[in-house]
Amino acid sequence: MKPKFANEQAWQQAEILMQPAYIRLVDRIRRQTEVSDVQVSYEEVTTPYPSNLLCLQQGDRTLRVDIWDLCFQVCFVNYEPLAAVEGEQLVEIDTSLFDPDSNELDWSKLDAKAQSAISQVFARFQLLGT
Repeated sequence: MKPKFANEQAWQQAEILMQPAYIRLVDRIRRQTEVSDVQVSYEEVTTPYPSNLLCLQQGDRTLRVDIWDLCFQVCFVNYEPLAAVEGEQLVEIDTSLFDPDSNELDWSKLDAKAQSAISQVFARFQLLGT
């Protein structure tokens, strides 16, 4: 999926958000696996588009999650990964991740949203066993 931005400002905000969001997600994955017995691996895929998959495994349960989809969920408002399998999706930047006074990235909000996304992934994985 290729995000489509409404304007130049949205593109610039995405440039500011994407790398820190991706790093926060990977760090949160690492932290979560330190306190669980879930095995985690990463896999690069090229179809239907280049991406990185997070693979969670425990016993006979396996869950694969596209890390870029998680990143998009953190950076954009109401991002729907299933609706964006092919082509472009018009996305809206989550401007709450920016300080309203300085327009700087609000690191604590970004970290909290990344933590929430990872918590949801691990909760979904736990539901596979029930």
